[in-house]
Amino acid sequence: MERSKFGSPTEVKFCKNCVESNQRFVSSVQHKMVEGEKKDTALFDEDGICLSCKYFERKEKFDWNLKEKELKDILDQHRSQDGSYDVVVPGSGGKDSIWVSIILKEKYNMHPITVTWAPGIYTDVGKKNYNSWIDYGFDNFLFTPNKKIHGLLTRLAFLNLLHPFQPFVLGQNSLASRFAHSKKIKLIVYGDGMAEKFIGKINKDDLKDKKDHKIMKHHYAEDDEKIFLGGVSVDEICDRHKLNKSDFNAFLPIKKSEMNEANLKILHITDFLNYNPQENYYFAKEKTGFEVNPDGRSEGTYTKYQSLDDKLDGLHYYTWFIKSGRGRATEDAALEVRNKIITRKEAISLVKKYDGEFPKKYFNDWLIHMNITEKQFYEKIDEYRLPHLWEKNKGQWKLKHAVWHEEN
Repeated sequence: MERSKFGSPTEVKFCKNCVESNQRFVSSVQHKMVEGEKKDTALFDEDGICLSCKYFERKEKFDWNLKEKELKDILDQHRSQDGSYDVVVPGSGGKDSIWVSIILKEKYNMHPITVTWAPGIYTDVGKKNYNSWIDYGFDNFLFTPNKKIHGLLTRLAFLNLLHPFQPFVLGQNSLASRFAHSKKIKLIVYGDGMAEKFIGKINKDDLKDKKDHKIMKHHYAEDDEKIFLGGVSVDEICDRHKLNKSDFNAFLPIKKSEMNEANLKILHITDFLNYNPQENYYFAKEKTGFEVNPDGRSEGTYTKYQSLDDKLDGLHYYTWFIKSGRGRATEDAALEVRNKIITRKEAISLVKKYDGEFPKKYFNDWLIHMNITEKQFYEKIDEYRLPHLWEKNKGQWKLKHAVWHEEN
């Protein structure tokens, strides 16, 4: 199969069950990412169905009682008898972290401590939801990274990878493990998983590991591994910007030897309990008064309750759209089709209406945070438009392939 310079197939296909594209990049090991690397993409079966939809087909046959028993057995092994913290729950106060932290505490009698990597630039609604989550009754460790370093890494990740959300992902991956290690807590539970949204080759391997509850490679580095941030080695960043390696400590992954020494176990609750994002929203609204986007929906999509806490969220999804030709509305609609909330026909209509909408609300905040000009921004955006996805017609960029073209 012919592939683009980023590794995506040059023949664009859309899942016949949902609206997912075979151009969707799947999760990379963030601290290994370099400019021009080949990425894994979503996989489809011989019938043209994406493997995430196939996973949902299998989910309907899962024995969820058995899976919950497996979860209870693991929690029983880690539950403290003296009330001390026994599980770390990473989160921002979004619907999923609210759900998993509350059920661990109230249903399974665990003693969670929540940990939060602060967004690059908080939104008002994100801050409100974070405070409501903690006010519900949780201890929380909030880590706010050096804003100058975060801004620099966001700039580098944008210019070198068109991946401005990378610093946040790096922090999410590292903070929980480092915190658990420092507090001698051996269990970390995340509120969502990979299989619901995407499965590629790298993730099929991860899912095999997760069956044995092994540590995923996204969360640690080999002891002698060279680390890259924003597509540049840490040593090079330090030399170029006259900084010390210690300035980047918060963004660096924990070492594998430390993970093994601490005997850390990382779980995704969705491997044991049937996950539905809309149900989690109603749960969070009832329990903590979770608030939705005050604008009625988020730019680039039709939903109002996902990824609300960071002003950089919209930029993340927009750059994703530029690189892959599928954006935030596709991400949301594909998941809602799989959860039987909407039909594929409805999803196609929503994707056509909202996917790729430019999220202008926080545009100036992005430019200031990354210390770039508007001209630099658009030049870099256009540089990442792949020729098998994009064409320019009368001065306007248009997608060559879109899921709604099936209607023609």
